[in-house]
Formats: sequence, structure tokens, C-alpha cells
Amino acid sequence: MRFLDRGNGSGVWQIRCETGDESARACVSCGCVCRVRTSRERTVVHVPLGSDAIHLKVRVCTYECVTCARMWHDDLKALVSGRTLLSRAAVDWALRRVALESASISACARTLGCSWNALDRAVRAHGMRILSRSDPYARVTRIGVDEHVWRHGASGDRYVTVIVDLTPRCDGRPARLLDIVPGRSAQVLREWMQARGGEFTRRVGVVAMDAFAGWKQAVESVVPHAVEVIDPFHVVQLAAARVTKVRCRLQRDATGRRGVKGDRLYDCRRALLTSDEYLGARGRARLMTLFAIQTNHDLMLAHDAYQRVIHAYRCDDRRRGERMMRELIDDLTGPGRYKGCRELASLGRVLKRRMRDILALFRHPHSSNGPTEAINGRLETLRGNAMGFANTTSYIQRCLIHSSQLKDILTH
Repeated sequence: MRFLDRGNGSGVWQIRCETGDESARACVSCGCVCRVRTSRERTVVHVPLGSDAIHLKVRVCTYECVTCARMWHDDLKALVSGRTLLSRAAVDWALRRVALESASISACARTLGCSWNALDRAVRAHGMRILSRSDPYARVTRIGVDEHVWRHGASGDRYVTVIVDLTPRCDGRPARLLDIVPGRSAQVLREWMQARGGEFTRRVGVVAMDAFAGWKQAVESVVPHAVEVIDPFHVVQLAAARVTKVRCRLQRDATGRRGVKGDRLYDCRRALLTSDEYLGARGRARLMTLFAIQTNHDLMLAHDAYQRVIHAYRCDDRRRGERMMRELIDDLTGPGRYKGCRELASLGRVLKRRMRDILALFRHPHSSNGPTEAINGRLETLRGNAMGFANTTSYIQRCLIHSSQLKDILTH
């Protein structure tokens, strides 16, 4: 390109250029130097200068060979990306901002001075092209599975299945998003794992998940040798839900209605779900007063079981933590002190049925599904920044750009 002039208007710098390649005028058929038949000016969006957009006004010539009547025009493939009139440098600049700085497409489009649609298509195509150059499943030995709500509309399927690579956690590196599949069922996960091939399924040794039975069915049918691990978050959540159910039952039995401000049981709802080590003297006094009432005996038992779950997971000694969790499950299902509380009996049946998966966490470090939940939260933030997505394909591609190994590729 040969620089001619520039002008400034409305924060957009316009740089006028023309092609200076004389070889473009030679006919590839007969080798004769041909004449310029027509020319037109094309606008190419380039990398911004600070907050000002840079637009290249490129003069594209159409040539005609007088000898063989062949016609052609200047090729801009070395400058622009794909079919859009965005320069390759501009698309790479936008991709880095979206992937590394979590910038929105609309903010990048405003800075570049181009349309949202054109930049969105170019960024997604460039990002997926970079990801396709490497095999993301090559060294995966641990995966985490979770469901995700990608839109909150009244119609259509709202759920997708998120698969996360937990293998980097063994080396102290952050987990990365592996793939997103539309739908949420055992069949969805089963078909995804089968599509990865036999080498992938043989290599996977640990699968972290929640208590959804569909994940367990898919894992047992495709990778029966893998260790299934239920995430601690969901076990603690199950125990906390039983505490809330007991509190609500006692509230209705005592007053015949839901709890409101001023009711002793309702005012203690937060203290009941707070770990002992974070509960202050005032909170402990309130709970002791609450448990002193004879009718609240079931609530005291539910609170005790909830705290025992937390203490088992927070124990520094994994063997001791496993023993504490096993003793709790035996107490919940046996004829001990928890017998008679129907909410705890239900909790005991659930924990007993999945006891092997719950205890597997203590024998396999770095197999928690916490990183999967963290990536799930990042995807929620992405959807909020974008103010929603129109279709699943765009959403999946943007999620892979945002949370997969693309960051490592761009920074190394």
C-alpha cells in the first residue's frame, strides 16, 4: 500500500491508499501488461489508534487484457479477513480484547467504527479457526460435567451440558472449558463421549459431577472404568436443604403459616446455615436458645448433621475426613439419634445410594467439580455482558473463545 493522505472526522481517521503492486497488471494467461479498466474505493476497518477508529480507503482496480480479453481485479486477501472488510490485524485485535479482557463485541465494534454483525462473525470465525489447529482432547484424563441455563426464555430448550477439563488442576493450573453440548440428559453426555473416540474414553479416569442421575448413567455406559466423584458443593447443598425443610415444617406446625420477620425460627434462618467457625457469639447464643425449645429437637439434629458434612470436607487429613463422612452416613441410615426425623431419613437414603461417589473425593485429590461451577459462573457473566444470545451456535462459540485454551494460545 502507498500512503496518499488522511483526514479526521467524528473520531474516525480515514487513510487513503492505493495498490502499488505492478505485478497485478500482468495477465497470467498471456503475460501482457494490461490496462486499468475501472476502479472503485473500498473501506477497510483497521486497528484503532487509541480511541480513534482507523479506516483505510483502498483503491481497488479492475484490469483488462487487450490481447486475450481477460479481466480481473486487485486481490485484498492479504489485507482483509474472509469476506468482511475488516483487516486481519483488526480482527486479531478484537479477538484478543474479547478473549483476554472479556470485552463485549459491541464495545469493540464502537471502537473500530464497524457493524456489530460483521465483527461478531469475524471474531467467532477467527477464534474457532485458531482452536481447530490444536487437539483439545489430547491429554484429558479428568473431566467435570454440569448443566447450564444459556437463556431464560419461555420457549425452546434452555439447558446445555458443560464439559470442563479438570486435568490441569493436578499441576496447579486453572481448569478450562472443553465443550458445550445443547441439551441436558444422559443421552447427550453419552453421545458426546462416544463421539470423542475410544482413545479418549480409555484415557478418562475421573468424572466429577453433581447428583443428577443422568450423568451417572452416561458415565457407567461409556467409561465404566472411570471413578465418579460427586462435588462437595452439592452434598453440602443437600444437607442445607434438609435444614431449611425442617425449619419450615416446624414453623408451619407452630403458627400454621410461613415464617415472617419477628418469628424466632425465621430470624435464625441465616445462622442455621452458617458454619460453626464463622458464627459469632451472638449467633451461637441465638441457636442455643432456639435448640433449648423441646419442639425444635429435629431442627437441632438437622443442624448437627449439616455441620458434620462441612467438617468432614474441611478436614485436613483426607483419611480422617473420609471416616467422618462414612460415620455420618451410617448414623443417618441407622437406628441412632437421627432416627425419627423424616427429612434426615431422606438425606441418609440419598447419601447411602451415592456413598461410593461421595467418598471418592477423599481418595482422588483435585477431582472437585468446583472449577466447573466457577466456569459456569463466568459463562453467566458472559451472557450478561452480551445481553443474551440469539442462537446456541453463537453462544457455544463465544463461550469457547471466552473460557477454553484460547487464552493460552494467544498469550504464548
